[in-house]
Amino acid sequence: MSDVQRISGVLSPVVTPFRPDLSPDPDRFVRHCRWLLSQNVGLAVFGTNSEANSLSVDERIELLDRLVSAGVDPARMMPGTGCCALTDSVRLTAHAVKLGCAGALMLPPFYYKGVSDEGLFRSFAEIVERVGEARLRVYLYHIPPVAQVPITLGLVERLLKAYPEQTAGMKDSSGDWANTRAFLDAFASAGFDVFAGSETFLLRNMRHGGAGCISATANVHPGPIARLFDTWRAADADAQQARLDEIRAVFQAFPMIPALKAAIAHHAGDPAWTTVRPPLVALTAEQTGALVRELDEKGFAMPGLRG
Repeated sequence: MSDVQRISGVLSPVVTPFRPDLSPDPDRFVRHCRWLLSQNVGLAVFGTNSEANSLSVDERIELLDRLVSAGVDPARMMPGTGCCALTDSVRLTAHAVKLGCAGALMLPPFYYKGVSDEGLFRSFAEIVERVGEARLRVYLYHIPPVAQVPITLGLVERLLKAYPEQTAGMKDSSGDWANTRAFLDAFASAGFDVFAGSETFLLRNMRHGGAGCISATANVHPGPIARLFDTWRAADADAQQARLDEIRAVFQAFPMIPALKAAIAHHAGDPAWTTVRPPLVALTAEQTGALVRELDEKGFAMPGLRG
């Protein structure tokens, strides 16, 4: 393997704040990213929970540029760059590499369903070839509940053979531990980094050679998730995992992205955070009240967020 620094640990698919006119709010975005970094969490900006596929390529590039110009270290970033249009994926990925981002989290082209591994291989290969950068590190994004286009063991094997330096790892958001374990067993020993798609699987992932997790709730519960990554060999690791699962369960009882934003709005004292882009809708006042009550009952906090 080359000496390009690989990213590991806990990353947050950073939620995207919007202004009242639904344009992205770069100032709030930068502040939230800085807070996440202060909690020892990396930035998987433009993931599913970032409402990335409701953002244009230009909007994503502008937000990335704002982060870097604000002094945020691109080596802590793994932006989502996978789009349905090949040229969009190439443009975003090339820009991320140019800025010095540690990797690119890449959805498969997800509009057409039932596509073959051959078609997906050609898509990823075309991006790698067109970007043409030895520094590129691709992390494949397997999220079949949403994309409905799977990343298979055979596809990864073929990409590793053709592009061993660029095929760096994957995020498995299947929600199926057996699937994550299969990729770990097949490829982790070869330096292919497997990230669990939820902190629910973080401890198991680490115990089987995984690289960490990229999780929605790392937006709101980053410190404790990062602590488990750092101390997964400790005697209290199972108790830590159980606590993370408790908090995760509260958020999963609500529409996830609006719930994350409602929690940030409440704990930051900043109601503007509740705004989402259609077709998503914000939590109702009743839902927000229930979310806050349940979190309060569990002693949930977001230290350092306000102010």
